[in-house]
Amino acid sequence: MELRCGGVGSQAGGRRMDGDSRDGGGGGCKDAGSEDYENLPTSVSLSIHMTAGAMAGILEHSVMYPVDSVKTRMQSLNPDPKAHYTSVYGALKKIIRTEGFWRPLRGLNVMMIGAGPAHALYFACYENMKRTLNAVFHHQGNSHLANGIAGSMATLLHDAVMNPAEVVKQRLQMYDSPHRSALSCIRTVWGTEGLGAFYRSYTTQLTMNVPFQSIHFITYEFLQEQINPYRGYNPQSHIISGGLAGALAAAATTPLDVCKTLLNTQEKMALNLANISGRLAGMANAFRTVYQLNGLPGYFKGVQARVIYQVPSTAISWSVYEFFKYFLTKHKLENRTPY
Repeated sequence: MELRCGGVGSQAGGRRMDGDSRDGGGGGCKDAGSEDYENLPTSVSLSIHMTAGAMAGILEHSVMYPVDSVKTRMQSLNPDPKAHYTSVYGALKKIIRTEGFWRPLRGLNVMMIGAGPAHALYFACYENMKRTLNAVFHHQGNSHLANGIAGSMATLLHDAVMNPAEVVKQRLQMYDSPHRSALSCIRTVWGTEGLGAFYRSYTTQLTMNVPFQSIHFITYEFLQEQINPYRGYNPQSHIISGGLAGALAAAATTPLDVCKTLLNTQEKMALNLANISGRLAGMANAFRTVYQLNGLPGYFKGVQARVIYQVPSTAISWSVYEFFKYFLTKHKLENRTPY
């Protein structure tokens, strides 16, 4: 494929897959891969967004699952003496040595089942809402307000699918968990706590993920404007933007994640220590319990593991998503019968 340079008869701006246009710099040269990406149609089909999103979600959660298991344990408010960890690497080493090589992966199957459809809805909703809202708020270019709102709306769909999987996953990840499989966990929780247990932390999850995703998407789009202004398919820019956006959003929302973990796991030792009988429900109660047991530092339990998890996680998610969006759209165009 040849290198193209914008001349007198060329377009002033490259076309982007999300529907916005950008000034190409009046005669500058761009490599063929970037130009090819920009010349893809502005309206990528819903099925391509969903397929690319599903692949991104499954790969992201699969690769980073062992670190996620460590994060869940490090957020324990009153851990068993045998489950005290000082670092992510040390925790992984100790878990594998004392509980078996496969222990950090327990619950991965239910997470993969939930991540596929959740991320398919998530990215499809985000792309379509972003395009619609950018047209309303900012007729040319990129509106950070539109990106933030689109990310928040996408989170509502994502968490509705993902929350039950999160509950099962975190109960399987906890130290000395009585559940040996996802199916047995689902049966036990359903039988003893009812269907509502799978959504007990939903409002907290939304309270955490709406600001998380708003920060995440706004930061990602801002960084893309800085390091990838033509918005071509540039894996390095997607990895850097995704990783930094994930790190910032993760650190800022750790207190909410700690409360979500407490509501999901219903950690018995912590609840007994706080003189709470029955089930803990509600974000306000979770916040009070965390402060009662550990003070202000309690809200940042596992922050190191959370940031370490989110940096590669969001980098993988964005790079895989952008790759499949590019690949599937290009493949569809190549297979289209010419008139």
